Amino acid sequence: MLLLLAVAVASHAEPKPCGADAGSAISTDRPQITEASTAVPCGSLQLENGLADTEAGGKWGLDLPETWMRWGVQAGGEVRFAVPVYFSNEQTATGFSSGAGDVVLGYKQHFGPAKRFDVSVIPSLSFPTGSSRISSHGYDPSLQIPWSRGLSKNWTTAGMFSVTWPTQPSGRNTTGQASVYFDRQLSNPWDAWVEYSGSFPERGGSAHILNMGACYKPTPHQQIDFHWSVGLSSAAPDYAVGVGYSVRFQLLRAKPAHSLNAASVRFPNS
Repeated sequence: MLLLLAVAVASHAEPKPCGADAGSAISTDRPQITEASTAVPCGSLQLENGLADTEAGGKWGLDLPETWMRWGVQAGGEVRFAVPVYFSNEQTATGFSSGAGDVVLGYKQHFGPAKRFDVSVIPSLSFPTGSSRISSHGYDPSLQIPWSRGLSKNWTTAGMFSVTWPTQPSGRNTTGQASVYFDRQLSNPWDAWVEYSGSFPERGGSAHILNMGACYKPTPHQQIDFHWSVGLSSAAPDYAVGVGYSVRFQLLRAKPAHSLNAASVRFPNS
């Protein structure tokens, strides 16, 4: 239902030539907890990948490949698909387990910008495709609202409000989340950021996390990222260290949105 609502809103947006913003720099949803407030350009395929070394409850774990596939289907709108993540020693409601997580399908609709302010709406749905001890065994919806605002030439602030309804043995555990971060452009290819995130479940303790890292863009359509986080409450992981690589391919030339199927293929210098 959330996916259909977002698509319906997007279908009434003012049409723009597909691929018109293909030259824009890559903007990723990783490695921050906060999602990007903008969508992948129309006609682009963006692949975001990474791995993280985590410790929770005194046990070490590895999460990979953390891959999101994001396809720009129209101006300001993208379809999103999360490849199942393999978790080693993941802390679950029944203890620590290893295996693949669930598939997630979503849609992002971007609104703005207006006076350096951007906002998007991201409804998503996970499917119970993961390992028996990792999967929630339910169809779990979520709704995320990321935003951002430029403060100056080199400073940006951003954040996100979200709510999820994960399936647990005792039923759905409605969970709210809020995050905020500040990003500093250090030089043309480098930026650094610091982020706070809080997760507040209906049942169980709140998880507070301090997250920080840096991103390097060797080309406008590639990004290498590094991040480190520490838990500020007992319900949060003790720490996590991760790296990632993201790349964007412009598959469609700039054409009117109604003629996407007739567009030819073009790859960028990435």
